[in-house]
Amino acid sequence: MRLPRLSTYVLGQLIGPTMLFAFLLTAVIWLTQALRLLDLVINRGQSAPTFVYLTILILPSLLVIILPIAFFAGTLFALYKLNADSELVVMSAAGFSKVQIAVPVFLAATLVMALTWLNGLYLMPAGQRAMNDKVYDIRADIGSALLNEGEFNTPALGLTVFIRAIDSDGTIHGVLVHDNRVRTHPITYLAARGQLVQTPGGARLIMLDGTVEDSTKGGARLSVLKFQQYNFDLDQFSSPTHASDRATSERYLGELFHPSPNLPAKIQNAYLAEGHNRLSQPLYCIVFALIAMATILTGKRARGANALRISGAVAAFVVVRVAGYGVSGLAVNAPEAWPLFYLVPLFGAAGALAVLAGFEPLAWLRHRAPQAEAAA
Repeated sequence: MRLPRLSTYVLGQLIGPTMLFAFLLTAVIWLTQALRLLDLVINRGQSAPTFVYLTILILPSLLVIILPIAFFAGTLFALYKLNADSELVVMSAAGFSKVQIAVPVFLAATLVMALTWLNGLYLMPAGQRAMNDKVYDIRADIGSALLNEGEFNTPALGLTVFIRAIDSDGTIHGVLVHDNRVRTHPITYLAARGQLVQTPGGARLIMLDGTVEDSTKGGARLSVLKFQQYNFDLDQFSSPTHASDRATSERYLGELFHPSPNLPAKIQNAYLAEGHNRLSQPLYCIVFALIAMATILTGKRARGANALRISGAVAAFVVVRVAGYGVSGLAVNAPEAWPLFYLVPLFGAAGALAVLAGFEPLAWLRHRAPQAEAAA
């Protein structure tokens, strides 16, 4: 069914600011998250495409939170602009009712809800799994952190490696390995040549034509042993392997609602809370749409009244969203509180609908204040 031209116009006015706010919020938060990975990528000798790949995998988990917030900001801004430019007045004079204005708003809300569900139910766990698997692979691949010629590399605590030069065929020239894990017994390996290889047993640094300098008795005695070939095990310095049990953010909806019965009760409660949280988060788009419409489409058009109503809308938005986050923490310790995940947006929507129907919170408060003083 084709939308009326005015509905299409309003929908376009909503989508533009929403996309802009989503881009700005994502860019800021994405930058803070990407900086955490930058140190890992640099220290492990990874390439720029690897860094970009890891940071892209973060985006779905950010969009789950950002999209509803950006939709509220974009909808409030778009409706306020239409109202300030008297376009809503012209539409009303042309017979365009509040219900007809609500149609493109709810259509935009449905679109954002679908994107939020897509990110929360599929893209976020898939991205988190891929990112964590890649991070574990990078940390386990200690050999890649050593291929920086002319630099002293410290891929693990107590290990320092220096490589003077690397040929195109992978042959290493001028190798120094200083093993200082035992402070009272440091060992230094020097070799003229070497090769970094991956074996079935893990990464190995094969050193050729060198010496082992073994310091004992606190440095009072130094023994030197020459060798033609020495295999140095690098896997002993690598990070722990990937845990078999995945984190909550890496699990799909079916895994969250049907956890293993062998897991502790608190972990099962956390999984259930996360599952309900992912299902309920997109519902806030409807609440935010109603709050924005209740703010702009009701009350007087005076400048001071508009500022007051917008402040009230932001306050209502904060209260509803913080209440939703509070339920997430509550449900972990009290799993019977899971209905609150859906009741919070329901009550928020009911309040906004009441304002759209003519209820004025400020007038009600002013009326209640004298009654309270009289009763006192």
